[in-house]
Amino acid sequence: MKLLLADDDRALADVIAFALRRAGYAVVTAADGAQALERWAVEAPDLVPLDIQMPHKDGMQACRELRAQSDVPIIMLTVLGGDDAVVEGLRSGADDYVTKPFSPRQLVARVEAVLRRRGPVPQSRLAAGDLVLDPEQHKAQVAGQTVRLTRLEYRLLHYLLVNQGQVVPTETIISHVWGDGDGERGLLKQLIFRLRQKIAAAGGDDQAIETVAGIGYSITYARAVGG
Repeated sequence: MKLLLADDDRALADVIAFALRRAGYAVVTAADGAQALERWAVEAPDLVPLDIQMPHKDGMQACRELRAQSDVPIIMLTVLGGDDAVVEGLRSGADDYVTKPFSPRQLVARVEAVLRRRGPVPQSRLAAGDLVLDPEQHKAQVAGQTVRLTRLEYRLLHYLLVNQGQVVPTETIISHVWGDGDGERGLLKQLIFRLRQKIAAAGGDDQAIETVAGIGYSITYARAVGG
């Protein structure tokens, strides 16, 4: 499931995006309201956390324009906590409202609550080159060829694709795939090895999952060999 996070506070946006990705969401970001509208049109996110006070086009205007085109869930983020600001945000079409400062865990909980109220939402496919993961059917494909995955392999590949292009720390991956205290580095190495073998056997690039020494793993692309 994909979220579009719009906030001009880059440091805060990075912290929130990390928490949302750790919760299993794919996250794209925008630094102002105009960019948020552009990325919404391209990315088709399932939910939009939207800061009110942004340059070029503020969150209220961006919210109204989004709502005129779509029923995508919107959560307003702002330092304005008065009743007037809350009412204006809700009248602009927002589904919920979070006042800064808030903890990333609180926003994750609000996202989950809004999505539950909206009912089941088809999850977006995740892709890196020729490698495509379909969360709805829990299967992967490389250039159209199905790759059968175990439950742990699926959780690992999904998490790497959600964080595509970023180096994910080893301990963070272990915590997500196995749960706190249930996995270890040796098991993760074996899982990475098996996943690389399966991608290669389907004609993909077995180096798509990169080991970053002393830090963790990253996935950036997967191309069909000879394709």
